[in-house]
Amino acid sequence: MSKSYTKDSAIAAAIILSICLSATGSVQPQRGDEDGFGPVVRAYLGYLRTEQEVVDDRVSRHEVSPTYYRRNSNRIRALRQVAIRIARETRNDYLPELEAVARDEFRLLFEKPPLPQTLRVGDVIRGTFRFLGTERSSEVFYIFARLDPYEQAELKERDAAGKGEVRETPQSLGSTPATATRDRRATPP
Repeated sequence: MSKSYTKDSAIAAAIILSICLSATGSVQPQRGDEDGFGPVVRAYLGYLRTEQEVVDDRVSRHEVSPTYYRRNSNRIRALRQVAIRIARETRNDYLPELEAVARDEFRLLFEKPPLPQTLRVGDVIRGTFRFLGTERSSEVFYIFARLDPYEQAELKERDAAGKGEVRETPQSLGSTPATATRDRRATPP
C-alpha cells in the first residue's frame, strides 16, 4: 500500500508541477517585451496586465457581458500599445496619464465633447487633455493624455501672454496645438 500511495503522490506532484510550469510559461512572453523599460513604464504595463486579469475574472464569473469584456480588453490592449510606443519613442521612463475612449464614450471625458473628425494630434482639449491620436484594437479608440499641473500652468501662462495660438472652433473650444508629450520635469518646482 505504501508503494501505491507513493506512486500516486508522485503522479499528482508531476501534474501540479506541469500545470504550474505551463501557467508561468504563458505569462512570460508578455513580460519579455518590458525588459528594456524603466520601473515607471514596467509598473504601468503591470497595472494594465492586472486590469486585464480583473476583466477576465469578471467575465468568467458572468458578472459582465461579453460586449463589456471585449470593449475593455480592447481598451487595455490599445493603452498597452500606446504606452509601449511612447516609451520607445521618448526613451524616457515617464508616461502621461492615458485615457482611451471609443467614439461613443467621449462624454466620459468631456462635458461638451469635441467632434472626433475635428481632432488633430497634439490638440489640447479644454486645457485638460492632449489628443495623441487613435489606436485600433479591434475597434478605434481615441487616446488622450491628461495634462499634468505644470503643462496646464504653462498653457495658461502662454494664453495669458497672448503667445499661444488658440484654434477655436465650435466643436473644440479651448484647443491649442502642442507637442504629443513633454519630458518629465527633472527639478522640483
